[in-house]
Amino acid sequence: QVLGKRIFCDLKTKQKKSDASCSSNVCIGIDPDRFMPTDQIMIQQPPRKISKVPFKVLDAPQLQDDFYLNLVDWSSQNLLTVGLGSSVYIWSACNSKVTKLCDVSSNNGDFVTSVAWSQRGTHLSVGVNSGVTHIWDVQQLKLIRSMGGHLGRVSAAAWNNSIISTGSRDRMILHHDVRAADDYFQRLLGHKQEVCGLKWSFDGQQLASGGNDNKLFLWTLQNKECLAKFSDHQAAVKAIAWSPHQNNLLASGGGTADRTIKFWNTQTLECVKSLDTGSQVCNLMFSRNANELVSTHGYSLNQIIVWRYPQMTKVATLTGHTYRVLYLSMSPDGESIVTGAGDETLRFWNVFPPLKSKSVNVFGCSSGLIPASMNIRSVSYTHLRAHETREDLVCRLLLEKK
Repeated sequence: QVLGKRIFCDLKTKQKKSDASCSSNVCIGIDPDRFMPTDQIMIQQPPRKISKVPFKVLDAPQLQDDFYLNLVDWSSQNLLTVGLGSSVYIWSACNSKVTKLCDVSSNNGDFVTSVAWSQRGTHLSVGVNSGVTHIWDVQQLKLIRSMGGHLGRVSAAAWNNSIISTGSRDRMILHHDVRAADDYFQRLLGHKQEVCGLKWSFDGQQLASGGNDNKLFLWTLQNKECLAKFSDHQAAVKAIAWSPHQNNLLASGGGTADRTIKFWNTQTLECVKSLDTGSQVCNLMFSRNANELVSTHGYSLNQIIVWRYPQMTKVATLTGHTYRVLYLSMSPDGESIVTGAGDETLRFWNVFPPLKSKSVNVFGCSSGLIPASMNIRSVSYTHLRAHETREDLVCRLLLEKK
């Protein structure tokens, strides 16, 4: 039984310069000055100082020490969700409010095996041990639907607008459309063991999957046959990340017997770089604000490493977890990360720089191009692309009209 008093108890806090209560419109993970997503010119920067101490540590009892699960995710609405045993909890980075979303144990003693937010941050998928994926409307705290199809636990999930792809111990990947009546509309067969890593590219065109069979696959939404299969890793592939700065750049990391981070050009289907990190690679994420990425590690060093790409020089090495750092997610402003481990703690680190330019967004459009009379909340989501916010959509539609 999870002790309610211990859930996300603040064990240690180090104040960030930008931290304040939400009453002053500033909170962890949100840049209050930024109205629209922005881009910056990648220039050589002098080494910056990254704190070796997390600015917040939360207690997370029953956070499983299982390499193949994905139990932590941070939404675009600045809500952190964590699967603890049979329950799913949501922690607000703005006011530290904790909400228990659900308990899945009523169904034959189920427990949570994956969580994943939709791009808009309004819906949450909860994968469970029995092979079912539950979809929750978090704003209304309401279960929308439950989708079957898997014969084993749902270890990984990735959203692509209304489509959610799930990977399982049954070796299958299923595409579900949450708007359709059927549980799933496509089944992908390729992996020979459990699927533990799934990530859609930022344009929503390619899906990367990793498994305990040491394989990395590429898929498209239009075809049930794989686009490519890479067999270079010598251990399970859970860590997968797409670059937000360079099209067709994919990073993958291998487990204990492999220890490498490999970079792939998914257009030429070539491995363009490989680096031996010296320990099990559990997670990878590219920074949205700089040409850097972060990796988390297990056996035997339990480290968090920030790398500068493409040089792959270390910007910082962070320690503190006493178990494998199996879980990783990033704040909406791209400056902070949260890590989780079997030591039953969540640690928050400020690792990436803020965006320098706040006048030009990722589509090359200045915020001044948005008419003052336009209500962005009235724009339909119909044409929203993968990983695209409503603000992104507004700017793209304006550019297309030109």
